[in-house]
Amino acid sequence: MQIHYDLNNFKALNPVVTIGTFDGVHLGHREVISELKVLSNLSGGESVIFTFEPHPRVVLSPLEDSLRLLSTKEEKINLMRNIGVDHLVIYPFTTEFSRLTYAEFVTGILVGKMNISSLVVGYDHRFGQGREGDFHSLEVLSRSLNFKVEQLSQLIVENKVVSSTKIRNALEKGNISQANHYLGYKYTLSGKVVEGNRIGRTIGFPTANIDTCDQHKLVPGDGVYAVNIECDGKTYNGMLNIGIRPTVNSNADHKTIEVNIFDFDEDIYNHNITALFVDKIRDEKKFERLEDLQEQLKKDQIVALQMLVKKN
Repeated sequence: MQIHYDLNNFKALNPVVTIGTFDGVHLGHREVISELKVLSNLSGGESVIFTFEPHPRVVLSPLEDSLRLLSTKEEKINLMRNIGVDHLVIYPFTTEFSRLTYAEFVTGILVGKMNISSLVVGYDHRFGQGREGDFHSLEVLSRSLNFKVEQLSQLIVENKVVSSTKIRNALEKGNISQANHYLGYKYTLSGKVVEGNRIGRTIGFPTANIDTCDQHKLVPGDGVYAVNIECDGKTYNGMLNIGIRPTVNSNADHKTIEVNIFDFDEDIYNHNITALFVDKIRDEKKFERLEDLQEQLKKDQIVALQMLVKKN
């Protein structure tokens, strides 16, 4: 897969293009990309994903603090690479770019710079300044600019339309099974291991505290989760807590993400690790004594291992 951060040297054979933010690259997105690949193969052309960096809301609503994304730029690149797209265009989203009308975008960029042969869009795709461009607008332009356009229907799983919003809502509620089902893979959270207070070590459950670094990456709702952990090229089983740790922490405003990696005793401070969420074990709970917390963690570990065996 070739990655392009501008279109100055973009070259593709009969490019078949689809456009979007593709947050999470979920099953709905994959349906669009699958059709993109089929059309490019049939036409003897190459498949092209056109996406943006940063997310449009970062530019259009800079004071907003509620943006939470399912995938970072690096995660999105890896997901696209695994799907097998020929070209990934990560176009800089600027205020100037946001002011382009749909006709200017199609004429100047898609046709003028990329020379597209076909455009594949989702069922609700809108684009251009004020999101004024729709499928009908594209059909009109396609006839005059000599490219084909195809609109796909909704992807429905268990009588529900798959969308990034539904997946975000599921993750915020801790409904990992539903989120993973719609994503088509295990939701991931990556970060660097930072120093903690080491209380877990005193009760036989040492934890690695994770600093996610990316302020826009969505962190699932508070609770205890069964996870796989990737670190230094190896994969381990573990259980992860998100929340305020009410038994040992008096600061209700300070949330942490900490993971107990099973059968593991290595120094990984400042190492990068990735948690792959498998299922939720329970809500976070305050215990009166550390001994009570210790007993609960023993039970959590048994449940986590059962979940990991069942769903891995």
